[in-house]
Amino acid sequence: MSNNSDPLFDRYSNMDFSDAKPVAAVPALARLQAEHGGKSRVTMRLDNDVLAIFKARAEMTGGNYQTLINQALRDSAQGMTLAEVVRTAIRQELHTG
Repeated sequence: MSNNSDPLFDRYSNMDFSDAKPVAAVPALARLQAEHGGKSRVTMRLDNDVLAIFKARAEMTGGNYQTLINQALRDSAQGMTLAEVVRTAIRQELHTG
């Protein structure tokens, strides 16, 4: 882990994790991992401007840019156009508001 990739690096860099337990040994963490499983680690190259857009959106919404990229890929794979995504988002906001 480097401070370039994780904004919390400085906060936790000096902590001692030598007594840390694996996720499987902590039932609550194991349950969370099972619930959010089904993901694969991939390496891919993105254009810098595209990545900057997702990071900016994540910062504005308080979310995670990787989650936003995943959702965009899911929407694309399901054949949703940008207009459909916008309409869906507006409907959801009107319904909750």
